[in-house]
Amino acid sequence: MADGKILLHSCCAPCSGAILEHLVGSGAYPLVFFSNSNIFPKAEYDLRLSELVRYARKVGVEVIEDEYDHEAWLAAVKGFEKERERGARCLRCFRFRLERAARYAGEHGFEVLTTTLASSRWKDLSQVDDAGLYACSLFPGVTWWGRNWRKGGLQQRRSEIIREQCFYNQTFCGCEFSRREERLEQ
Repeated sequence: MADGKILLHSCCAPCSGAILEHLVGSGAYPLVFFSNSNIFPKAEYDLRLSELVRYARKVGVEVIEDEYDHEAWLAAVKGFEKERERGARCLRCFRFRLERAARYAGEHGFEVLTTTLASSRWKDLSQVDDAGLYACSLFPGVTWWGRNWRKGGLQQRRSEIIREQCFYNQTFCGCEFSRREERLEQ
């Protein structure tokens, strides 16, 4: 386990459940940072945030919400809108979100940053790690904890918690471009 005060960037409750259970069970109580300006429309964002807050309260951790700035996120991925899931758009998206998390960590005395993005089988772990390392390199004193949160039984436990908690479990990453892909594949 990582040493130091942990900031956990979270994308949603389904991806966070087993990680939070594991960390709290190990005696680590991270602060959860919800920074997801990629999620569109705002109603989708609000639903994901409310599910996360509901579960975080249950396990005894606090959630901090970053400013929702979809326009800034769109500017960060401009020119990559037609990239497929796991393509260059995703790396830019991860960098945008994790840079905001690393900034918060640096400004608030957190020594370690990790993310629930590394729990989703739909995400490229090398992209998540690249983005996390990049983001933490911008803020001295913040260390990237790149971990595959799918291993050690956490993927199975993730599925169990989703069912137990009756989580809203989305079928797309959150951005309008991934939703377009989802619709084309149906």
